[in-house]
Parts: sequence; structure tokens; C-alpha cells
Amino acid sequence: MGKTLKDEKIKFEAKEPVYYLDEDVTYAQADAWFGHVTRDLRMDIIYPQTEEKQYPCIIWICGGAWTQMNKGAHIPYLADLARRGFVTASVDYRLGHEAPFPGALVDIKAAIRYLRAHAKRYSIDTEKFGVSGESAGGYLTAMIALTRASELEEGEYLNYSSAVQAACPWYMPCDLAQMSKENSFKIPFFAGDINDKEYTSYINPINHITLKAPPFLILHGDEDTTVPIKQGRMFYDALVKSDIDVRFITLEGAGHADAQFFQKPMWDIIAEFFKEKLG
Repeated sequence: MGKTLKDEKIKFEAKEPVYYLDEDVTYAQADAWFGHVTRDLRMDIIYPQTEEKQYPCIIWICGGAWTQMNKGAHIPYLADLARRGFVTASVDYRLGHEAPFPGALVDIKAAIRYLRAHAKRYSIDTEKFGVSGESAGGYLTAMIALTRASELEEGEYLNYSSAVQAACPWYMPCDLAQMSKENSFKIPFFAGDINDKEYTSYINPINHITLKAPPFLILHGDEDTTVPIKQGRMFYDALVKSDIDVRFITLEGAGHADAQFFQKPMWDIIAEFFKEKLG
């Protein structure tokens, strides 16, 4: 076969901005190694560099039972989500052995304040923040969306808000006492008595639902044996009872962190949810 020789000239209209990954951005510092040193809390930010438009920002919270996490694990999916018209930020946070509840919650709120303070740098619309996360990150997603207590706001940029306008938790635990009892394990992030009603009232997302709660999209697999689907449904029912804008999606045949959650049609639904609710 003969060679095909081509000399081509192509021109594209530059309709989209150029996207960048700003990796390991330090948003706060925390005590480490028994309080003798500090360590940076970091996040990876995918953003469109432009001064012509501001974009909604979606915070991603990795799961791992508060014992492990990796903010870079889902960057391929977050990059795709960003190209649909968002800034995405995957946030590092302290684990259970480093800082029990509400440590991680305090960290993520600090990250949101940081992003609002640096909104111009990352082309962020400060009025349009969403949050999403899986498992332990799903729990933190719900708590970030529902809590407004001043004691959860620590560190810098305290004149900026940590509020979010939409939330999408994946296979989230909702009743921690029930989870601990039924699964016969101690959840390391919660240092208090998991069976104490006052303590569980403080740590359970249901108890923080108010009429000011933002819209929710809840995802859960009906074959999840790590966080049973009744946990997600319990949270859904509580939101419905409070007349909160909420949608519950059951993934048929899906277990915990199943590959179904990472298929393109699922991410299409997530992107449409945030586009609709954040504008």
C-alpha cells in the first residue's frame, strides 16, 4: 500500500477556556506528630483560566472510613466534570487518628473559605458552591451542607462563608449509632460515646436538617453491605419530611463503591444536578 501524504491547515474557534490542574495547594495547616510539628492540608484544583466568566465550584471529599483517603484518586472523573462547566477541588482532611470529630468537618469548611477568598484566581463564582463525596466523604458532604455552627469555623479567612448551595452524598452513613451496633465495629472518627443520645444527636446529619438546607441528590446501591441502603433512605425520608428539595437514586445491584457509580451516565446525572441547582 502506498503512503498517504497530507499537508493540512486547521483552525478551531476557541470557545472553551484552557483548564489547569493546580496540585497540592495548601489551604490550611494543622498540628501533627503529637502536636510537635505542623502539616499542610492540601487540595487539588481543576479550573478554567479566564477572566471573562466565573464558574460554580464543586468540592469533592474522598472516602475511606476516616482511616484512609487520597485526594488524587478520582482526579480523572473530576477533570471530566470540570470540563462540563465547573471548578472542581478535591480536598485533603485529617483522619480519625489525627483529629476526631469534628476535625475533618473543620478542615473542609476551611478549604471552602480558602476557595472563596481566592475565587478570582480560580475563576469561581462565590455564590455557587456544591459538595459531593463517597462513603465517609458522603457523610461529610451532608454535614458540610447542613451545619452552620461557629465552632466549626477555625483558621484563616473567617470573614468568608463555608456554606454550599447543593450537595450530592454517595452511599453515606446517616445513623452512626445504628451503624456501629449492626456492623459491630467502632468508627474511629467518633471519639465520643456512639451510644450516647446527646452525642449522636450532634454527629448525625438528620439532626442538623433545617428549612435552610440546600438541595440534595443522594446516591446508594441496593446491595451495599458496608453502608446499607436504609441509611441513605433514612436521610432521604428526613429531608422529605422537612420539605427539602431532594432526589434519591438507587443503583440496582450496586455494592459499596461499585463501578456503577463511576460510569458516564451516572456522572451525567451528577453534572446535570449541579448545573440545575447552581445555575
